[in-house]
Amino acid sequence: MKQLMKGNEAVGEGAVRAGCRLFFGYPITPQSELPHYLARRLPEVGGVFLQAESELAAINMVYGAASAGVRVMTSSSGPGISLMQEGISYLAGAELPAVIVNVGRGGPGLGNIAPAQSDYFQATKGGGHGDYRVTVLAPASVPEILSLMGEAFDLADRYRNPVMVLADGVLGQIMEPVDLGGDFPTASGPPKPWATDGNRGRARNVINSLYIVPQELEAHNLKLADKYTAIAQKETRWENYRTEDADLVVVAYGTSARIGKAAVNEARRRGIRAGLIRPITLWPFPALALQKAARRTAAFLVVEMSMGQMVEDVRGALCGVRPVHFYGRTGGMLPEAAEIVRRLILLQEGVANDAQGLWPVASSDQ
Repeated sequence: MKQLMKGNEAVGEGAVRAGCRLFFGYPITPQSELPHYLARRLPEVGGVFLQAESELAAINMVYGAASAGVRVMTSSSGPGISLMQEGISYLAGAELPAVIVNVGRGGPGLGNIAPAQSDYFQATKGGGHGDYRVTVLAPASVPEILSLMGEAFDLADRYRNPVMVLADGVLGQIMEPVDLGGDFPTASGPPKPWATDGNRGRARNVINSLYIVPQELEAHNLKLADKYTAIAQKETRWENYRTEDADLVVVAYGTSARIGKAAVNEARRRGIRAGLIRPITLWPFPALALQKAARRTAAFLVVEMSMGQMVEDVRGALCGVRPVHFYGRTGGMLPEAAEIVRRLILLQEGVANDAQGLWPVASSDQ
């Protein structure tokens, strides 16, 4: 059965179908429809929705619920996620599974409520304190939001680590048909013998991220690093689109990837062999996919709704083997397919803006 559903609503429905029964959060545009949806939906399945007094309170409620072993989530936009960073670091340090959804808006500061991808660094580089990583999933459509929510909870439980789903205002507000039929997992996840859910004849469990002795904290950080290495080896995801014979490859995620696909199709119509690589996991980043493409590709064009953030990971993955160019729009402006095509034409003709492959962010060079 297919029905039209807004992206924010698909986040909520996907969470419910993944077994999430607790939500703690605070409204902020452009994701306010999500808590509104869960306020109605969770009680229907025996769950609990609670609007916290702040994002600080919400993330600490998530910490408590995750400690008890239940599937729990929160959501916000950039400013709210900033307030949650201390709690997210605590979750990672205590090895607690939880899902955090960020529906991005323009920034910095309060910015505006228009869509942006300027929270990439915040999500992928460990926006809080200490040596930790958060798995980051980036959907590009409403149906994919629905499916990736289940994957987010599974990954969180599998590795006892927070997972962030990074969307943007377009994906939060757009409506697309989704298939609500078939069997969806509704269990609360695998058994969690580490959870603080009462002794019941066993030794007590302790959930903690405080290690006073430096040697003990170093050992804990090394253990976490081994886990992050396992995630990077096993859980990296991406999509290749028309890259088999591509001379030029666009790299984009989320809404930018949707625009990028349209540009690739138009470039192909004009005789330019273009393709697209869409990272689905922003961390771990699909560096190997780019390195493989670089064997046959002349240049890469990174497209983002920001001043340029993922482009640093692309350049780091390629280590100068191929030129990496950038085109971005910021402040809630969307990249234009026609402008992507124009830049692909320039690259095809061997024209670059400068030696480092940088173009102005906006369209001042048109």
